This record gives sequence, C-alpha cells and structure tokens, in this order.
Amino acid sequence: MFENSNWIKSYNDFGDVCPAFKKEFKIDKEIKKATVSITATGVYEAHLNGKRVGDFIMAPGFTAYNKRHQYQTYDITNTLKEENEFLVTVGKGWFRSPLTEYKRKDTWGGVSSIICEFNIDFKDGTKLFIPSDKTWQCGKSNILFSEIYDGETFDATKKCDIQEPVTHYRYTKSTLIKQQGEKVTENEIIDAKDMFYTPSGQLVVDFGQNLAGYVEFDITAKENDILEYKHAEILDKDGNFYTGNLRTAKQTVKYICKEGRQTYKPHHTFMGFRYIHILNAPKNIKKENFKAIAVYSDMERTGHFSCSNEKINKLYENIIWGQRSNFLDIPTDCPQRDERLGWTGDAQIYIKTASYNYNVKKFFTKWLSDLKAEQFENGGIPNVIPDLLNGWGSCAAWADASVICPWQIYLTYADKTILKNHIKSMIKWIEYMHNHGDNEFLYIDANFGDWLGLDSKEGDLKGATRDGFISCAYYAYSTSLVVKALKVLGKDSTYYENLHKGIVSEFQKEFDTYFTQTECALALVFDLAPDKEKTAKQLADMIEKSGGKLQTGFVGTPYLLDALADNGYTLVAYDLLFSEENPSWLFSVNQGATTVWEHWDGIKKDGTFWSDKMNSFNHYAYGSVASFFYEKICGINIDETKPGFEHIILKPQITDRLDFAKASIKTKYGIVESEWIKEKDNKITFKFKIPSSATFVFGEKATKLKKGEYTFTKKLTK
Repeated sequence: MFENSNWIKSYNDFGDVCPAFKKEFKIDKEIKKATVSITATGVYEAHLNGKRVGDFIMAPGFTAYNKRHQYQTYDITNTLKEENEFLVTVGKGWFRSPLTEYKRKDTWGGVSSIICEFNIDFKDGTKLFIPSDKTWQCGKSNILFSEIYDGETFDATKKCDIQEPVTHYRYTKSTLIKQQGEKVTENEIIDAKDMFYTPSGQLVVDFGQNLAGYVEFDITAKENDILEYKHAEILDKDGNFYTGNLRTAKQTVKYICKEGRQTYKPHHTFMGFRYIHILNAPKNIKKENFKAIAVYSDMERTGHFSCSNEKINKLYENIIWGQRSNFLDIPTDCPQRDERLGWTGDAQIYIKTASYNYNVKKFFTKWLSDLKAEQFENGGIPNVIPDLLNGWGSCAAWADASVICPWQIYLTYADKTILKNHIKSMIKWIEYMHNHGDNEFLYIDANFGDWLGLDSKEGDLKGATRDGFISCAYYAYSTSLVVKALKVLGKDSTYYENLHKGIVSEFQKEFDTYFTQTECALALVFDLAPDKEKTAKQLADMIEKSGGKLQTGFVGTPYLLDALADNGYTLVAYDLLFSEENPSWLFSVNQGATTVWEHWDGIKKDGTFWSDKMNSFNHYAYGSVASFFYEKICGINIDETKPGFEHIILKPQITDRLDFAKASIKTKYGIVESEWIKEKDNKITFKFKIPSSATFVFGEKATKLKKGEYTFTKKLTK
C-alpha cells in the first residue's frame, strides 16, 4: 500500500490555518469497485463530490505515530461521477497539537500532510490508480485554527481558492498500518436543556450531561456576525461558569458567520463539557439553536444493569457516560483539561468493567499494540500510551497494564490471540521487576502510590499505602497472571511459577503487617495474605474505625468491595456502596454528577472545589465499581477455566437494601441475564437466561445449568 504514492504538503506555510488538499479527475467507464485509502499527519476529513467520505471522526486516530500510523480505506464505488472532486482538510490533531501540560508544543512534527491513493476497477477489466503526488493542489481552508485542547476557529465568509501547488513531504511510509482500532463516531445527540444568565451575567447553555464531543448549532445570522463560546464541565458554588480545572486548555469555538441560515460543528477537535458560555452571538440566539454531540469509539454496548435504588442506577449511568467520554480512540484519563492521555494505571483499573459494559476487544487490541511498541528496551512501560511524556514510566500498578489488560481481554472474550501477541511484552515487564534491586523476589520502587487515597494529609495526591507494598504486590500479581497466560498458550510456566512462589514468600516476610485499607485489599485479592480471615477482619475493622468510610484511592478502590464480599463481609461492602456521605460513590450523585469524578470530593459539601490542579469531573477510574454490580449484586462471573462466559458462575449476593436487581452481558455465546426479586415471606425469585452453561450457587448448594431459561424461588436464611 502507498508504494507509488507520496506524502504531500502545502508548498507554502499556512501557519495555524488548516490546509485543504484537492484532486480533480474524470471517470469515463462503468465502475465495478472503487476505494480510496488515506491518512494524515494530523487528523483529516475527506469529501468526494461534496459528500463526506466515511464517518470516522478524528481519523486516522491516535497512535504512537513514529512506530504505528494507521490509514483507512473507504468504499467510494457509489460516490464517483464522471467529473470528480476530492477534498481533504487536515487539522493538527494529536500529531501536531501542543499536547500535555508539561510541554505544550508540537509532539510529533510541525507539518500537516496527507498520503492517499485511489484504486478503481472497471467492469471491462481495466484499472485506474490515482496517487497523491504533485498533480494535487492545496489551499487555505475555512478552518483558521484547530487544536486538541484549545478548540477551533471557522470563517464561513471565506471563499476557498484551492489552486496552490503541493510538494512532496519526506516522511516515512514504513510505519503505516491498516486501521486496527475502532473508528470514532458521532453517537448520542442531546438537545440543550436550558439557557440562562449566571449571577455574574454570563450567558450559559446547559446540556444536562457531561460528555466528550462538540456542539452543533443551526442559526440565522448576518455576514461577519460572530458566535463564540467556551466549554466547561461545571458551575461554581455561586452558579457561575467555571473553567479553572481546565488548566491551560481553552476549549473555545469561534465562528464567523456568513449571511443567512447556517449549521456548523467542529471538524478536527473535541471538548469535554456540559455547559457552554456564549461570549459573542448574533441576535435572537435560543437554546433550540444548540445540540451537543457525544463522540467516542464505535463500541458495541454489551452490558446493562438496573436495580430498585435509583441513586445506584444513576451511578451506573454515570459510569457508562464516563466510559463513553474517555474511550475516544484511547482510554484517556479525562476529556477536558490539558491532558487527555492514555494513562496505563487508569486503563488496567477499569478494564474489567469496560469489557462488561462494551465490547472493547478491538479497542484494546489497538491500544495494547501501541503499548507493546512503546515498551522500553529494558522491559519498562511508559506511564501513558502513546508515550507523550518522553520515557517517564515503569510505575507499579500503571506499568502492570501490560499484563492485566491482555489477561482480562482474554478472560472476557476467550481469544488467545491477545495473549499470543503480548506474552513476550508481559514477560519483559516481569523481568524488568525481577532484575530490579538486590533481592530478585522484591520489587521496591517509588511510584504513584495509592493515587488520591484519603488516608494521608489533606491535599496530598498519594494515600498512605507504602510504595514498596504496592510495587511488590503487583509484582506478585502480574507474575501470577503470566503463569496463567503461559498455561493457556501451552507453554512451560515452571520458571515463573517458582518465581511467583519466591515473590509471595518474600512479600509475606517483608510486609507482615498491613497499615491501610488498600494494603489489606491488595493482600486479599492478590492472594498474598497468609491468613485471609484475619486480614478481612482487619479491613472491616479499619472501615469501622474510619466511621464506616472508605479511604482508598485509584489502586485500592477497584479491589475494596470484592476483598470484603469474597471474604465474609458482604454487608460491609454494601454499606460502603450505599453510603451517601463523602467519600462515597453516591456523594457525587447527590451533588448532581452525570459522570464519575476524579476526586471523591471534587465538589465539597459547601460547594467549593478541590484544587484546580487536578479536578476532573469526568474520570472513569472509580467507575470500576460497576464490575461489582455485574459479578456480586447480580452474580454473573467468568469461569477462568472456560473463559468468554463459556461457563458462567452465577452467585448473586443478596442485600436487604434492594428489592430487585438485574444485569445482562452479551457474550460470544449469546446474552446472559441474571435477575433476582424479593418476594413475601423472606423469599427470593431468581431468573436466569443462560447462553452456554452455568453453575448457580446459593448458600452451600451448587446447581448445574445447561443453556436455557430458569426460574428459582429460594428462602433466605437470616
């Protein structure tokens, strides 16, 4: 592909203006099939004869461009005419925008270019090949400015004259690969819910939902009228538009109007927002002029959950929106501030929940391929993928995404391919830890700790859990997963089984006392505690001493409820889940959240905010609790010996706090459904739909089930 095509760029420097590339050509035969393949150093939008080519937003997507650069191929058979005009605009995108709060400069290069080729087969057996070369033309588009963090400026009055020459761009073709991940598409369209003036006189539109995407407007205006607006997630305690947590990201759209009625939405950027603040506008602007469009990867929805508690339902809905907002081609930490990076820790924390909510196999196949490509020679893993932080990495619990993510994708989808493709990378990370320090069985290293844990000083970013505890615990856990992966692949795992035994033995000597909730949770879930009963009681006692509240951060929270429920303290787990006091999942729900927050108390009880430095209101990490909804509340569990839900362990853990709960997950075998309903006389009715086989566990009894639908009524014992 592209052997006879060239990267082309504008001959002249257009500055911030997005270039438009044009090719005109004629067709004088009957077409059998026609395709166009294209990519860009930046993000592109292509039109053929005035019609959008494909529906991929922000194509070609975000990858480690210097190693893996995707291209797309589109079928244009029915769009070609006798006289044809192909037009491509290119924005800076991730390739050229000044990314990250640390650098704010072009990341991969300073030139917007494309490479393209048409392949047309005629019914008479002949072919036509049209490459990108110097016969193309270029010019300035109507898009005067477009960047990832700062937004877009568009001049509708501009008449584009695309007649300037192009030149070849000396850029590699060796990194080009076929589209591997999911395309990014427009999804939910949300009407504006309200338009109002804030106490400080700002004109604000509220869409009622925090999301990632952009606003589309339909207005009537005079030529040279200006419609300009900023985006934000939240209002402050006085009800004014608040952008402090965006840090340096401007998230601003400026549109210069033409005469008459017109419609516009950004072409090469996206924002994280619920509100827009209109800075300038033509007369008679109304809320009906605006719609918000959610933009995210084109994943199939596979999981659903509901119960009798509407606040839990709202939490679940917020979790879904958090995944939508942050699965925009890569698993980002947040979609709004000057970050939006593929943090490895966030990804591994959330991946189980992600794979139940949506089919993310293709999504993670692409992202993990970038992770493998970005892995350091010594086996270390960058903290963000693609690596925009220039080699900063190898932090425990973050780098372990290289092992945890492939394993979870295998468990959910039962496809060994992900393990085959990544087992060498997984082992390289284990060996990095193995070769670190004087004791081969201990990996003690500084890391992010229990990020945003609440058991340290007010304002600290790291909880009180010891860095060394986390790094050694994950060393053991990841090694245990490599052992499992090797066995699945039919490879000898003896070496890593022995390594794992040594790690566990040394861990238990080094860490014979646990000091935090997170330490207890990791020891229990990673099977490191020599006395699980004692450790579970200690964890429950810690929660009681903290006033019945959790104190965990990013590392401990995903495991906390499971650690309790799997070790005899289901009631305590439910107490935490249903708590409405800060810190808790429902605290943000009561504060009006429509997505999951980065901080438990991003908005405090008095309406003030956590520090602007790091306070996203659309962060998916704590949404990892949704796996508890599927697995514990409704009891849908994967059997590791028969992954992909070939055999399902149905083990609902009933709570007095709910009258009913139901969940479903679409699997490769069909949809599994689990529902329970409280009846009179202390009875529970269970309803199951099984697409393969299952074991229903209730109390001490296990019932084998074949494919089919079942109803059981059981009496609860007090």
